[in-house]
Amino acid sequence: MDHMTQTAQAVSQTLPLELVDAEGGVTRLEADFSYDPVDPFAVTAVFKTAAGGVSWTFGRDLLVHGTYEPTGDGDVHVWPCLASDGTAVVIIELTSPDGEVLVQASSRDIASFVGAMLGSVPLGAETALVDIDSELAGIFAL
Repeated sequence: MDHMTQTAQAVSQTLPLELVDAEGGVTRLEADFSYDPVDPFAVTAVFKTAAGGVSWTFGRDLLVHGTYEPTGDGDVHVWPCLASDGTAVVIIELTSPDGEVLVQASSRDIASFVGAMLGSVPLGAETALVDIDSELAGIFAL
C-alpha cells in the first residue's frame, strides 16, 4: 500500500467532445476529465456549458472497458462507435431524471486519458488505495 500511495498521481485532461442531439446533429463542447486516486474507482467529467460546468462522476471501469466494448448499467453507458465521418469515437450516454445526453469523443483522446489513469493506478490495484477499516467505521458511525 505504501508504494502505491507514493506513486499514484491524479490525472486530468481536457477533451474536445461533440454533443449529439436526437436528430444526429452535433454541437462542440469540452469536458475536463479527472481521476484522483483518493477515490480510486471513479472518474469525473465536468462538461463546460454556457450555463457553467456540469459534473458527472462514474465508475472508471466504464471508461476503460467502454473503449472497446459496450458497457454500463443504469445512468451511464459507454461504447465504441464510428462517427459519421468514419473516425473512431467513444460514445458516453448519461441519463438522469431530467433527461439524457449523448456525447462522443475521439477514441485517441479517451485512450490517452485512460492510459494516463492506468499508469497512475493499474486496473485491479484500486483496492490498495482504500482503507476498508476507515470506510466501514464511517458507515457504522452514521
